[in-house]
Amino acid sequence: MPQRPAILIITAGGDYAWVVANALASRFDGVEVALEQPESKRRFLKRRARKVGWLQTAGQFVTMAASRTAKRATRARTASIIADYGLQTTLSPSVPVTRISSANGADCLQLIAARKPDLVFLAGCRMLSAATLKAIPCPVLNYHSGLNPSYRGMACGWWARASGDIGQYGTTVHLVDAGVDTGPTLRKHCFPPDPRASLMTDALLMAAASREMVVRAAEDTLAGDLTPIPSDLPSVQRFHPPIWTYLWTGAVKGIW
Repeated sequence: MPQRPAILIITAGGDYAWVVANALASRFDGVEVALEQPESKRRFLKRRARKVGWLQTAGQFVTMAASRTAKRATRARTASIIADYGLQTTLSPSVPVTRISSANGADCLQLIAARKPDLVFLAGCRMLSAATLKAIPCPVLNYHSGLNPSYRGMACGWWARASGDIGQYGTTVHLVDAGVDTGPTLRKHCFPPDPRASLMTDALLMAAASREMVVRAAEDTLAGDLTPIPSDLPSVQRFHPPIWTYLWTGAVKGIW
């Protein structure tokens, strides 16, 4: 009998990450999850401020905090997405979980060395450092809630909708390099956004619609096919919209 493919999923957890993990676990044997601890807000904010400055960071942080609070108001919509797509937003109990300090922690590399996976799959975890990537001997893929290269980074579904760029609303699986979603795209999935979409529900809806794409990307990689999809689109990194941009776009364009 052929050897079972071993896939190690690194994630910080959450509804959309579990949708991706469950999709892989339903197709492949030998799937395991490395569950990292959340990054501290202080460290996150300091890193973000180095990129965009403290004013933009403060505005983005308010939007992030407000969106977490607003999730209570979108529970009915979330429930309808779960029902419509038949989702399980908790990890399947058949999938073993090993807790790690960080995707870049020594304990993560020790786990990879012990398991010897054929594929490491990232879904909602912090960026891997160049040193971590160099130490991983197998391909590393990332599921991204946005269409690379035009929508790299965060809140990409919202940015596509806010820009009226409906044709670029979608998701990507790409090889991981040291940049922010800059690795070669292996698979992508575009679809029209639901008119009820919001910043709070984009990620779950995107994951629900992209499960087959995720599985196919893993199948290709395990079969040794790492053929990238070429693109001549501009490469743009996105961040959470600052609260003033978010509120203006919602009030004027009706894009929340």
